[in-house]
Amino acid sequence: MAQMNMLQAINQALSSEMEADKKMMVFGEDVGHFGGVFRATSGLQEKFGRERCFNTPLTEQGIAGFANGLASNGMTAVAEIQFADYIFPAIDQIVNESAKFRYRSGNEFNVGGLTFRTPYGGGIAGGHYHSQSPEAYFTQTPGLKVVVPRNPEQAKGLLIASIRDKNPVIFFEPKRLYRASVGEVPEGEHVIELGKAEVVKQGTDITLLGWGAQMEILENAADMAAKKGISCEIIDLRTLSPWDVETVAASVKKTGRLLINHEAPLTGGFAGEIAATIQEECFLYLESPIARVCGLDTPYPLIHEKEYMPDALKTFEAIKASVKF
Repeated sequence: MAQMNMLQAINQALSSEMEADKKMMVFGEDVGHFGGVFRATSGLQEKFGRERCFNTPLTEQGIAGFANGLASNGMTAVAEIQFADYIFPAIDQIVNESAKFRYRSGNEFNVGGLTFRTPYGGGIAGGHYHSQSPEAYFTQTPGLKVVVPRNPEQAKGLLIASIRDKNPVIFFEPKRLYRASVGEVPEGEHVIELGKAEVVKQGTDITLLGWGAQMEILENAADMAAKKGISCEIIDLRTLSPWDVETVAASVKKTGRLLINHEAPLTGGFAGEIAATIQEECFLYLESPIARVCGLDTPYPLIHEKEYMPDALKTFEAIKASVKF
């Protein structure tokens, strides 16, 4: 297996799928010769031509509408929204068109070959217009799948699975990890099934649940807890919609405790949905209230980014409080 960072893994996934599927097109703002603002699409236009990898006007609603049109005509459309913060102008096309194409026609037509890629999250001093985590807005929308990888190997396997999936998928990429996360990535065919969480680390005292860039935070907090004799089980949800209730519930029934960590604000965040479901599934097994360690209920603050982030220390303190409850 080759060593690569997350950007390289994403680029390899796109390239290999474009080679395998002649109907696949990659498009978005600056994705062509420039290779995207983060260089995730670097070299694709040179390799596959301007007809299959090309720039769009600076209009997210137009990008999403164009993607719907391509996919509804049988093409494999992979659209990039340059920052997840700017997915909101496209929300009508995504929520009211992409998600409902199949349903409204009784499966006579669909946009199953559609994937939206977009970098999300903070940690890069990007301020309030380049740091948001809007995944919860889309988990509430039947007809969409929502996927978030945590490292290069996962990014390649989950992205290929998303492109091949016969449903529209929003693929959120943790931009803080684009170059920071480096690891071994299988060459050639590598597909990770959507909708399946992964138990990253076995434990007995508390279940820690997260996705994307926050998985590193959970691992660091678990190391702190281990020094205090607390055994943490760590789960990467990977797919938020549909999410793997069975794996999470089985873990909580074993440990008796659950802590959910995400970078998006606390109120209305996806942790609340998980907590409600798990208390229904595991009420008689819980030894303490389900804990949430999340971003603050404020616009993302540039100069107070460190205070805003749900970091390892905040998570460690919440682990101790849960175990001592």
